[in-house]
Amino acid sequence: MPGAPRFFCPAPLATGLHLALSPAAARHAQVLRLQPGAAITLFGHRDTTTPGGEFAATVTAMGRNNVQVLVGPHDPVERETARRLHLAIGIPANERMDWLVETATDRGVASIQPLMTERSVVRLDEQRSVKKQAHWHSIVVAACEQSGRNQVASVHMPMALTQWLRKAPTPSTTTEATLVLSLQPGTSPLSQWRNGPGTAARCIAFLCGPEGGLSATEEAQAAAAGFTPVSLGERTLRSETAALAALTLLA
Repeated sequence: MPGAPRFFCPAPLATGLHLALSPAAARHAQVLRLQPGAAITLFGHRDTTTPGGEFAATVTAMGRNNVQVLVGPHDPVERETARRLHLAIGIPANERMDWLVETATDRGVASIQPLMTERSVVRLDEQRSVKKQAHWHSIVVAACEQSGRNQVASVHMPMALTQWLRKAPTPSTTTEATLVLSLQPGTSPLSQWRNGPGTAARCIAFLCGPEGGLSATEEAQAAAAGFTPVSLGERTLRSETAALAALTLLA
């Protein structure tokens, strides 16, 4: 229903089902001061019995810590980009990663792989990685609720670039591509690749370094793993700005 508040629902959805919103969604509903009878939209769970899209729903009860809803008609609408874009990026410092995760989700990214590289300022141990992943997932969910997306982007566990490259996808057809942002002189512009070899690509993995970019050794490792170097022009952009510029060009 256009204009209705949207909530991510991890539980299976079906018309006529009565269910309780997740704790996070219930808190959101409380903040919005929804009342019984309020119209909302639910999305999120996908399996063989839930065909994606979104469902209209109605709030049936508002408790202090619990919100009950009745699931209404299904709408098969989808708002994903024509290309599936997977972003792998050296984690920016400070709060820039939060902003990147939010805005990349708005841009339609399918997945985000946070990386620790030679020049990364941010270093995460296992415990902090788990907490960060959960934090970034919550940002993705909120961005999907706001932007109208029905598919929640995946945020993977942070890992070292060298570890990720060992398991990175290798293009098997012209509909798949792996790209790495390079600051080396003479690198072909991304726009040129997009309008040339990349015309048929429908699934793209894009690797971007942190502040200062990837080292020469890391770029060589990415090239050895099958990544094609591309550039965004003569100016040196912030890592999060470069990543978003690339996603915009590729969408």
